[in-house]
Amino acid sequence: GNGDKQLSLEVGDAVYIQEVCEGKVISKHKKIHYLNKPIFFVHLREVIIEKRGNEEVVISAEMPLVKEMTTTLREWGSIWKQLFVANKDARVKQVQRLMWDLMEWRSQLLSGTLPSDEFKELKQKVTSKIDYGNKILELDQVVRDENGNIMDPERASVISLFRAHEEATAKINERIKEEQSNIQTDHSGISARIQSSPTHSLYVFVRNFVCRIGEDSELFMSLYDPIKQAIISENYLVRWGSKGFPKEIDMLNNLKVVFTDLGNKDLSREKIFLICQIVRVGRMDLKETNSKKCTQGLRRPFGVAVMDISDIIKGKTECDEEKQFFIPFFPYVLFSSAFLQQISPPRVVAENDFLHTLLNKATALRGDSGGQGLWVTMKALVGDIVQIRKEYPHLVDRSTVVARKLGFPEIIMPGDVRNDIYITLQGGDFDKYNKTTQKNVEVIMWVCDEEGKVIQNSICLGAGDKTVSEYRSVIYYQVKQPRWMETFKVAVPLEEMCKVHLRFMFRHRSSQESKDKSEKNFAMAFVRLMKDDGTVLQDGLHDLVVFKVRTRNRTSVEQHRHSLSVSSRDSFSISSLVCSTKLTQNGSVPLHKRVNWHVCALTGAHLCVFVCMQFLQDTLDALFNIMMEHSQTDDYDILVFDALIYIIGLIADRKFQHFNTVLEAYIKQHFSATLAYKYCRDVLLPMMLRELSGALVTMADGPHDDRRNSLELLINILEVLSRDNVVRHAANLYSETHTEPSKVVACMTAILSQMDDRHYATYIETFTGTTDLVDFLMESFLLFKDLIGKHVYSSDWMAMIMVQNRVFLRAINTYADTMNQKFLNNNDFEVQLWNNYFHLAVAFITQESLQLQHFSPTKRNKILAKYGDMRRLIGFAIRDMWYKLGSHKICFIPGMVGPILEMTLIPEEELRRATIPIFFDMITCEHAHSGNFHKFENEIILKLDHEVEGGGGDERYMQLLETILLDCAAEKPTLRPQVQHFVSLVKGLLTRLLDYRTVMSDDSRNNRMSCTVNLLNFYKDINREGMYIRYLYKLRDLHLEGENYTEAAYTLLLHSRLLKWSDEMCSPQFEFHGSQTQRQLKETLYDTIIDYFDKGKMWEEAITLCKELAEQYENEIFDYELLSKRLEKQAKFYENIMKILRPKPDYFAVGYYGQGYPPFLRNKVFIHRGKEYERREDFQNQLMSQFPSAVRLNTTTIPGDDIRNSPLQYIQCFTVQPVLEIPPRLKNKPVPDQIINFYKSNYVQRFHYSRPVRKGPVDPNNEFASMWIERTTFTTVYKLPGILRWFEATDMKHTTLSPLENAIETMESTNEKILTMINQYQADWSLPINPLSMLLNGIVDPAVMGGFAKYEKAFFTEEYTQQHPEDRDKLLRLKDLIAWQIPLLGGGIKLHGKRVTDDLRPFHDRMEECFKQLKKKVEKEYGVRELSLTMHFCFFFPLPLATVCTVLCISVDRLFSSLSHCFSHQPDLDERKSTRPRSMLRSIRQSIISISSLQGSECGTPTKPYADRYSSIFTCADK
Repeated sequence: GNGDKQLSLEVGDAVYIQEVCEGKVISKHKKIHYLNKPIFFVHLREVIIEKRGNEEVVISAEMPLVKEMTTTLREWGSIWKQLFVANKDARVKQVQRLMWDLMEWRSQLLSGTLPSDEFKELKQKVTSKIDYGNKILELDQVVRDENGNIMDPERASVISLFRAHEEATAKINERIKEEQSNIQTDHSGISARIQSSPTHSLYVFVRNFVCRIGEDSELFMSLYDPIKQAIISENYLVRWGSKGFPKEIDMLNNLKVVFTDLGNKDLSREKIFLICQIVRVGRMDLKETNSKKCTQGLRRPFGVAVMDISDIIKGKTECDEEKQFFIPFFPYVLFSSAFLQQISPPRVVAENDFLHTLLNKATALRGDSGGQGLWVTMKALVGDIVQIRKEYPHLVDRSTVVARKLGFPEIIMPGDVRNDIYITLQGGDFDKYNKTTQKNVEVIMWVCDEEGKVIQNSICLGAGDKTVSEYRSVIYYQVKQPRWMETFKVAVPLEEMCKVHLRFMFRHRSSQESKDKSEKNFAMAFVRLMKDDGTVLQDGLHDLVVFKVRTRNRTSVEQHRHSLSVSSRDSFSISSLVCSTKLTQNGSVPLHKRVNWHVCALTGAHLCVFVCMQFLQDTLDALFNIMMEHSQTDDYDILVFDALIYIIGLIADRKFQHFNTVLEAYIKQHFSATLAYKYCRDVLLPMMLRELSGALVTMADGPHDDRRNSLELLINILEVLSRDNVVRHAANLYSETHTEPSKVVACMTAILSQMDDRHYATYIETFTGTTDLVDFLMESFLLFKDLIGKHVYSSDWMAMIMVQNRVFLRAINTYADTMNQKFLNNNDFEVQLWNNYFHLAVAFITQESLQLQHFSPTKRNKILAKYGDMRRLIGFAIRDMWYKLGSHKICFIPGMVGPILEMTLIPEEELRRATIPIFFDMITCEHAHSGNFHKFENEIILKLDHEVEGGGGDERYMQLLETILLDCAAEKPTLRPQVQHFVSLVKGLLTRLLDYRTVMSDDSRNNRMSCTVNLLNFYKDINREGMYIRYLYKLRDLHLEGENYTEAAYTLLLHSRLLKWSDEMCSPQFEFHGSQTQRQLKETLYDTIIDYFDKGKMWEEAITLCKELAEQYENEIFDYELLSKRLEKQAKFYENIMKILRPKPDYFAVGYYGQGYPPFLRNKVFIHRGKEYERREDFQNQLMSQFPSAVRLNTTTIPGDDIRNSPLQYIQCFTVQPVLEIPPRLKNKPVPDQIINFYKSNYVQRFHYSRPVRKGPVDPNNEFASMWIERTTFTTVYKLPGILRWFEATDMKHTTLSPLENAIETMESTNEKILTMINQYQADWSLPINPLSMLLNGIVDPAVMGGFAKYEKAFFTEEYTQQHPEDRDKLLRLKDLIAWQIPLLGGGIKLHGKRVTDDLRPFHDRMEECFKQLKKKVEKEYGVRELSLTMHFCFFFPLPLATVCTVLCISVDRLFSSLSHCFSHQPDLDERKSTRPRSMLRSIRQSIISISSLQGSECGTPTKPYADRYSSIFTCADK
């Protein structure tokens, strides 16, 4: 509907439905609001109603993440439209992609079908995308908790909020670096991030494995160092079926592994390979066809796949988790055929190769793998397994296998309990004994207890595989010295470690099942994992004793224990690696059983520093256990404290700086000593706070690292310090400065946020003297003001900034109450203190972060909902404080006028209504004190100019200011007239200032100039010289930008007219610094103005100023040297006038019609002065570009009211002709044409536009008979040129010319054109001849019909003479003009004949023939005009023919006689250009102007005066 009772809604808006009635929405209140559509067009949602105080807040029941996505999409959508309008295509596409992603993910979340792990993964992606999009769109940063939820500032501490902002900023910046690196393929930023972290991981996703085996297989993937020839990670085991799928079908598309615990030392390795060893499980030889007779289940080496991943894991090459890599697979037989073609059987030799030899061959082999290999995706991840599970939940979930490093990570995190023993089968040497060929040795291993029983499920072949009770090695076919290089993990309970040993059995395996069944174990070996002294098996290589089993019919080792004998012909070696946080190899007892561990911790004598760091949790636990065990005495307190400081000092060492995360994790997750915690909180922390407060004072100029570390420690203290301990030390931090101000401010804000009224009161009472309290309050106010203006936080830290503002506001109001109580009375009043308060309060209320009008609706609503409008709170407080001042108000006038004005300009209705009355109170106060309010008025005008230009104020403010001040004045009749005048003054200024501000951001320089002129005229009218001069220079700068040097000169000329030729000192003016006399300043201005006039070719004006300066140099200061230089410059200007051609600019009338224009343009007509050679089409196109939405009017008539009142914009543009106005000093004097030409287009104020119209019957054969001219004369408010290139046309008159008058004017124009072109070609012989040829031929050639034949047919008839007897004189005048055109044409043709080229000679000959016929006809009908000598005069000088003999009081005979004498001895044209004397030029280079003829017509156009001029000449010649 269109009535008042409606809701204006957009798609997606939410409406709280209170009641439903007949399919329409209706409220419970009396006013009924109908939706535009029935209810079934609306999607209904559940809501939650929360009570906040007395208000009910309706909240959608959607999950918070969906609501955040909805809000984000709306905000981005609005920005996306703005980017589209601004033609920022790249950013439009980027935002569009982001929005598409969010919309798709939002649909998935709303479906409610996602499992928890996928939901968590999607949540991570959504929040990351939102944060990234907000950053690139320069929106506020969203801070989140560990779960990705938006952090509530109400429930988080200030320090927690600050750290959350820091972490969010770091993550987003890292994300942006990654995005940039993806675009630019420069991954130095990613590499830097990886190198800066102490722990790294590699994510690998096995997509597919293709290999023609035909049997089951096992894939062992691991990380490998080819330089050290060592495997550096656990194996990741994938069991692959013979049909090309994982044996466990559930693992299809879920074969993910993370190789973790990698440190910076691992990244510094020269090369790192990802290798995959393929072991097939089946027959001894794939060539055996009778599979039923073959032994099955044998593990046989089949091949390897290897890839260099150094760049990937080091971050030099970024990998998308979707990008797949192909790792080719090479079977053993391929190595044999490629490298050892002459050796048979080939696979035996290849199998005998050591592993790194095979890998080197695989990397060196460039042959085709036949499509066999692994397809994997990889991504380098930063952090340990706990961290990456949080940061990459979409990659690393519960099903992802973790393959740990072989060995300890560089940092052992608290809670990382590990008890792994890795065994590697290195190799062996077995004699064949009574066999004809070498044995096929298989190693079988069990983990056994003291009684020889096998411990079940204690062996792990690889990560991702189930634990087993038995291990069977790979079988090498007939190899005497097999090298297995197989690693597996032994995992037994810690308490069982001392009881177990590893038993290795050796068996020959036959390829035939029947034979294999009869084979028995032929030897054995064993090793204990723990020695008698409690130490674990040492890391490294171990050669085990091989025992030969003599009897084969016993299956138990216990049964044939006495049948074992040491075999000297067989050998077997393994290597071990212990990774345990509870076991040691250095001779001590297990760590978990160290009774005297706390003693070691205290003394540090028996502990290696690295071991201390590695087992940091144990060390700290031991220290705090000491404290708990000896809580009744303080014997160990100092020792414990020293030990803690020692450990913290170690962590501060650069070598161990990465262990800082371990310490933080320990404090947050594992520190549980209650007594120790209380001790630290109650004793250590307050003591440290006192020390830090003093240290920060003395450390102002100290080392940067010391200050930073102290500040960081203070932040940590504030996170755990109780409220009661704060207030004693809060004030000591107020005045501190630091190189990291954001942390200092966060600390101070945290302290203030924990203070309640009691704390403030307690602290205030600690000041015993008034002076100390005043100093404290003043310093606090200055500090707050400084912090508000410095922007210590990034502008997108909205939550942190608003929390700080809320805390500061409470502190300011608390201190204001103290001022009211203690410093308001006359005796105790402190002007400076109150002044500081007011300036602080205004700085607070006007800070950028509180200006809600500049924010998007989404951000504005968020701030209002959570924090309210703090501007209103502090604004009302300022008002109350002002009215409490009483008689002291006069102390703050005019000083507080500007700040109060700045506050009232804030576009908040209630705030304005509350604070604008302060102005009237100031008026009343000053009027009562001084009898007027001039100081207030001057300050308002000065400050209003700056504030509005800076963006303050609007139409509504102007209305409120007028209404409120007039209403207040109505109650005081004595002040009413003065207030009314003041309001009128301010309203006029505001109107112009708002127009000026509107166009300052516009591309139209012309509009900016117009508004600037309006303002400077206003300031001139109200006698504000300083502001007037300020805008003069702004206008000058605008002119210089557009190279309008003439207008810039006229602008500065206005400033110079304010100065006198005196030695009085002038007040410092705009752009001129230092003390100067008025004479010096005026002379400087004149020099600048003359230079501008010179550049604008306005030498006449420059000469006038030169004369004025010369007068001063000659008769006032007697500086003849400057006089000579000035006269030289003046002479140059005179010469320029006579010698340099100055193109005449065109003038254009421009009408701006319609209500769509600003007031200074609306429905007004302006005359614009064009630039040199500027065509109307070019000018019009430039004009339309300034108003792209305007409609161009193609008519030249004045539009009607329908267009004038239209809300649209219309532009009308056409060319007008300036009306010549001869200066009085040139009247009735012979003046060269170069001088006259200047006045044809300068110093003009009237302009003509002529429009042809048809009246009466139209003769189709002669259109001139009915061709009337409607002429409009425009008069501008100022002459052109001036301080603008255009002025408004304030007067328009309309006249009509008859066809005969039109003909006369046209003939005058034609004759003038002929004469002008002759002069141009006579002066410049380089001009092309074509324009002259076209002009002359168009007149003399009857075929062209460009001459006067049409006039003869229309007017020189008996019928016309009888019908128009009043036109007799005009007919005679037209005939005279036709007759006098003949000698002009003759002169032009003569000049054409001298300039024409040979190829145009036939054209010229025909034109001469046509001219002879025309001349004969005209002379016959209109008489002969002989002006041969006069025409010589015209040819010789580029001047128009213009003489009136009667004015000069000389006879034509004498004139022609003198001219004849001059021309009788003329040399050729080329000679004349260089040899004629200048005295001759000066004596005869003149045209005599008849002023009476120039002013004889109302027309007064530049082309018309010559008609009368010719008439005079003709009359003289006839005589």
